[in-house]
Amino acid sequence: MALDLSTLPLAFQFTSPGPVLVKIGPLTIRWYGLLIASAVLIGVTLSQYLAKRRHVNPDLLSDLSIWLVIGAIPAARLYYVLFQWSEYASHPERIIAIWQGGIAIHGAILGGVVAALIFAKLKQVAFWQLADLVAPSLILGQALGRWGNFFNSEAFGDPTSLPWKLYIPLERRPPELAQFEYFHPTFLYESLWDLMVFALLITLFFRGLQGKPHLKVGTLSMVYLVTYSLGRLWIEGLRTDSLMLGPLRIAQVVSLIGIVLGLAGLGWLYLKKRSLPDVKE
Repeated sequence: MALDLSTLPLAFQFTSPGPVLVKIGPLTIRWYGLLIASAVLIGVTLSQYLAKRRHVNPDLLSDLSIWLVIGAIPAARLYYVLFQWSEYASHPERIIAIWQGGIAIHGAILGGVVAALIFAKLKQVAFWQLADLVAPSLILGQALGRWGNFFNSEAFGDPTSLPWKLYIPLERRPPELAQFEYFHPTFLYESLWDLMVFALLITLFFRGLQGKPHLKVGTLSMVYLVTYSLGRLWIEGLRTDSLMLGPLRIAQVVSLIGIVLGLAGLGWLYLKKRSLPDVKE
């Protein structure tokens, strides 16, 4: 007999307490901002630790983190705003209201890559080694940051009656789905997926230190690109608020490109037995 999941206990139903953590006079601390700040702090600490294990100067990662924040956050917002321009054109004052949500991880990655490339050029160090050290921190930060969508009641999926369903307030629902109360918690799906990718990358990192297997520079970056993109590809298909370009979901298109590039990179490294430069000390 088939299991009816809708009859299971309701303990896994999610209801957001709202976007504001605490408000003291004119000072408002929002969950979204706290999570982003926490992700950056944890990411810098982790990447510095990984750098030490690879005998790379950890100060490089500390300096790089400033560049990544400067490059990634504005790019993430710009990416989102451009694909939602019809909404922001009539409310330009909301363009800078990043604390209300509305940043795109693909925009952040693109901005971060540009910043890292400039940093690597100026410091005369190898970009791919830095990317390998940042990749585990990045995916861990993504797993944490996705909970900002929960507090903002955004980035949810189609209506569902599953026991881990997410309640969305009426004012946050798409007009065509206003009659539904519960939706797929796609923020949770992606957060859990990102944690699995993080576990894979960390496992590869430490096994690589032991030579089991021997990892070439660039491997972790390529594995990140493939595995994260695979998860985003199917999770994006559940969402109701995807950034669109005509009939196409932008995140799915970018994810497909990421999978192809990541697999091509791994093939270049291992099948063609090529090597990328290491960090110059």
